[in-house]
Amino acid sequence: MAENDSTNPTDSYTVGMVLYPGMTFLDLVGPQTVLGLYGKTLLLWKSLDPVETETGNTVNPTTTFDECPDLDVLFVPGGYGTNDAMQDKDIVNFLKRSGKTARYITSVCSGSLLLGMAGLLDGYKAATHWACYGALAASGATPVHERVVIDRNRISGGGVTAGIDFGLQLLAELRDERTAKAAQLIIEYDPKPPFSSGTPDKASPEVIASAMEILGDMDQKMISTLKSRVEARS
Repeated sequence: MAENDSTNPTDSYTVGMVLYPGMTFLDLVGPQTVLGLYGKTLLLWKSLDPVETETGNTVNPTTTFDECPDLDVLFVPGGYGTNDAMQDKDIVNFLKRSGKTARYITSVCSGSLLLGMAGLLDGYKAATHWACYGALAASGATPVHERVVIDRNRISGGGVTAGIDFGLQLLAELRDERTAKAAQLIIEYDPKPPFSSGTPDKASPEVIASAMEILGDMDQKMISTLKSRVEARS
């Protein structure tokens, strides 16, 4: 996208950010920090009761699924609770319904698997957390190992910290490149990680093994859940 000033600075947009128990807080708050600078973010859940993240902190919804308006952006975070959310009919049905009208259908981390469960990634390229690409392939999406993947109106980010990159890319689509660059400066996003082990191709086998001890078999569990969706359609 070329840098320009074509978008009126007063133009806004509405981002609906789906909550669910066990989501990763940073998957949510990274994109919200970027997108909330220039637009409205709605935190969506079945009720207005607080939703607990995987680390135990809670997020207060602002809007229920039933009261959600048409959205410019439908967004889904990932987390250890993704597989349970994929089996929650209220969440999946909301995604199906909202996905019919949203201008952009988006995710970060394993949130793409929830979109896949709702049939919103069939035939689209997408990214996810590095440990979840088996499930992404089973979802009907075309897996792409990139930090951010844009395929028509589907935009997906990789794992957790990719949410900031995702938010900036999406902001450039919603507004323009100058706005996205200003947002990057406002949040002082200039990463210099202390270690070079942020992806499997950079990490040692020992580090990967340590990570997998925590991540466990989440990929296989989500593959099994997605198979139930395929079987139900056949």
